[in-house]
Amino acid sequence: MPATETVDNDAVDNDSQLMARAQGGDQEAFAELLRRHGELVFRLALSILGQGFTSEAQDVVQEVFLKVHHALASFRGEAEVGSWIYRITFNQAVNVKARARYRRPHLNEAALSHLTTPEPGPHAQVETAQRDRALGECIQTLPEVYQSALRLYYWLGASVGEMAALLDVPENTAKSYLHRARQLLGSMLEERGYSHV
Repeated sequence: MPATETVDNDAVDNDSQLMARAQGGDQEAFAELLRRHGELVFRLALSILGQGFTSEAQDVVQEVFLKVHHALASFRGEAEVGSWIYRITFNQAVNVKARARYRRPHLNEAALSHLTTPEPGPHAQVETAQRDRALGECIQTLPEVYQSALRLYYWLGASVGEMAALLDVPENTAKSYLHRARQLLGSMLEERGYSHV
């Protein structure tokens, strides 16, 4: 593959190469890392904080990349660059969530109108809303690690391997978190009268 050597370095640099350049003071390399990972950092933060906390998730993104920039010299390459960034994101978002736990987002009528679909009848809509509310309440009572496993897998679409890297646990442990979270949710929902979600 000698033909790839003639391609512009920016187009072929992987995260490790970008990190090495950023550690050497290359601000363009750092900006490229931000471009590559910024959207997923935001989505991960929002998945942990909840849909009503968009501005807090944006704050997490800024805080994460400030921390990444300040920690460039200490990055030793023991983990993948993306996993390292997402681990910082996870920790930062959990910290923000702990501080903002009791703040509830205020929804206006426009936001509420998007929660219903015109197809099901009013009875079905009420049942769906009650089930979704019960599911959300049950998820909130799970241990944080189980909540994170569910969010990463179902909301962000992370594979078990990616989930394990982000949670900094072996794959079998990540599978166990997901399995246990599903079991607990199923039991809690059954107690509330819901057989299948």
